[in-house]
Amino acid sequence: MSNTLKAYRAAILHSLADPAEVGVENSYQYFEDGVLLVDDGRVVEVGPAERLLPKLNGVEVREYRDALITPGFIDTHIHYPQTGMIASYGEQLLDWLDTYTFPTERQFADKAHAADVAGIFLKELLRNGTTTALVFGSVHKESVDAFFEAAEKLDLRMIAGKVLMDRNAPDYLTDTAESGYADSKELIERWHGKGRLHYAVTPRFAPTSTPEQLELAGKLFAEYPDLYMHTHLSENRKEIEWVKELFPERSGYLDVYDHYRLIGQRAVFAHGVHLCDDECRRLAETGSAVAFCPTSNLFLGSGLFDLEKLEQHGVRVGLGTDVGAGTSFSQLQSLNEAYKIMQLQGKKLDPFKSLYLATLGGARALYLDHRIGNFSTGKDADFVVLDYLATPLLAYRMQQARSLEERLFALTILGDDRVVKETFAAGRSVHLRG
Repeated sequence: MSNTLKAYRAAILHSLADPAEVGVENSYQYFEDGVLLVDDGRVVEVGPAERLLPKLNGVEVREYRDALITPGFIDTHIHYPQTGMIASYGEQLLDWLDTYTFPTERQFADKAHAADVAGIFLKELLRNGTTTALVFGSVHKESVDAFFEAAEKLDLRMIAGKVLMDRNAPDYLTDTAESGYADSKELIERWHGKGRLHYAVTPRFAPTSTPEQLELAGKLFAEYPDLYMHTHLSENRKEIEWVKELFPERSGYLDVYDHYRLIGQRAVFAHGVHLCDDECRRLAETGSAVAFCPTSNLFLGSGLFDLEKLEQHGVRVGLGTDVGAGTSFSQLQSLNEAYKIMQLQGKKLDPFKSLYLATLGGARALYLDHRIGNFSTGKDADFVVLDYLATPLLAYRMQQARSLEERLFALTILGDDRVVKETFAAGRSVHLRG
């Protein structure tokens, strides 16, 4: 037996499939008293303690009482340069960008500043149990270098990219079509596929890129295998009208990206609050994904995301915090707000669907479900230990819970960073709650 084998014992829960496709009962696997075996950063096996413990032959078992082990959370849309402007008051999307976002991102031309924020940002993600994220940098190469350097040291599976933005933004934040292409290509060569890191071609959104820049972004997206594309889509009604004015020859917002070949597998569109049926069908048939960002959609007054509609069309959906328009790094808090968004539409969000969105659903949206998202043998050992007794109220609520479904739902409504006892990335502890 390997001398690097490690064992973790607690209640263990992970998703096997989308509840919308296989039904809730067939969508997950749960062990009330389970053991997770990890070796060399990968999952070896997961199962009941009574079966696995006798096979361990002296391997030390790390035991967690009153706790639940789940796969690490996956954030499919977040802005690391906006960490310092989270909870900025009182604007909708377009004014919010001008008032808060652009002045904040200006500072990321300074590599030292970018490195400081990258460290704070990653610490917050891990403190909240998030082990993989699809991340916006700023327009500066330095911001992406700083982020990847910090993520590489922790051996995290992260995806990021330099923002492309050559119009409708302050001069101090714009690149050109040619420089954006060249800078992105340089970063791809340096970082894409290095360790557990991936690169995303990242036009901010259609209004801040000229047709020439979008053309080169599409070219770049096609030039490298397994590259990502990350942008915004149909978040705000004024934004949609602006896109119509800037691209009158296109039939709609999504058609802009489609025309410039910025659609397909590993293309992730944040928000998608106001999508028509034709756009949903096109997203599904191209294998593109949408990031559902509950806290920011409510905070900026953008509207109510129709998860059921996208599901019916077969669109891949992940969960995003969208910090800094989003109001929390916690995917548990994101699920709290997602539940309310569904309720406001007269629909339900089952707690096992919530688990799926935060883990395996996010992995599937990112085409990483062969590497992360659940505890299948051989996958990266990215996981989180959740404390059922983290707060007095949660502990009291758990005393009343009579089923796994109740406990899981209470975690998503009452839980936040305090619930995360420990976070592991590639089998190594990267956060331990004090």
